[in-house]
Amino acid sequence: MPASTRVLLDGLVFPEGPRWHAGKLWFSDMHAHCVMTVDLAGRAETVVEVPGQPSGLGWLPDGRLLVVSMTDRRLLRLDPGGLTVAADLAALASFHCNDMVVDARGRAYVGNFGFDLHAAAPFHAAELVLVPPGAAPRVVAADLAFPNGCVITPDGGTLIVGESGAARLTAFTIAADGSLGERRVWAPLENAVPDGICLDAEGAIWVASPVGSEVLRVQAGGTVVDRVRVSTVPFACMLGAADRRTLFVATAETHQPEIVKARPSGRIEIATVDVPGAGLP
Repeated sequence: MPASTRVLLDGLVFPEGPRWHAGKLWFSDMHAHCVMTVDLAGRAETVVEVPGQPSGLGWLPDGRLLVVSMTDRRLLRLDPGGLTVAADLAALASFHCNDMVVDARGRAYVGNFGFDLHAAAPFHAAELVLVPPGAAPRVVAADLAFPNGCVITPDGGTLIVGESGAARLTAFTIAADGSLGERRVWAPLENAVPDGICLDAEGAIWVASPVGSEVLRVQAGGTVVDRVRVSTVPFACMLGAADRRTLFVATAETHQPEIVKARPSGRIEIATVDVPGAGLP
């Protein structure tokens, strides 16, 4: 039997983008339009409100928070005086922006839906957009099937992204200027749709797949070597706490906005795993 989680925090609308930082789990409550934190005792705080719907989170080397603002396709930065626009991605992203990973140099890689998922629009491939600090954003990977969760290996040399629309994890080599090359399939996934992901110290990736009620630990090539059961539907995961062996999972009953707004079901659930987290985020 797979291990199961316990609930750390409930009463959320739709949590996404969990990140462990400065002794707390940070996450976006997407449809409540706010970024929040929760500690290991379950004490929650609201950090900032994001009218354009927050998703991916990350930090610059100086400690300032970066937040993806989905519906206006912007990357925001939390300065001492409040949120400011770090980059406008509307000309580069095909549809609403989504998840993000930020590397050790503060370069942000931002994905997007590609099409209006919730309106059941026809599929359209999407892009990963690179936002270097102090420079213009640019597309560094195209023709992706709903790029979602991303991780960067500890050596900073490889970015792996979950393509939700293609049931696979796809790897790229990161060039010195942040460009992505040498695209290859890192792992095909059976009966899974990769959403949020996180990397561990043995090079395996935990995958939150919203088509089931488990988070899967996947090796390169696609072999599933561990599973953790959650209470409803998992949408994102993160390894954190001091030893990075706590698996945090963002869950909800559905991804449909009108349902979760009317009946909030979002939770942060946790379980202890054997292998600690590694790399970014």
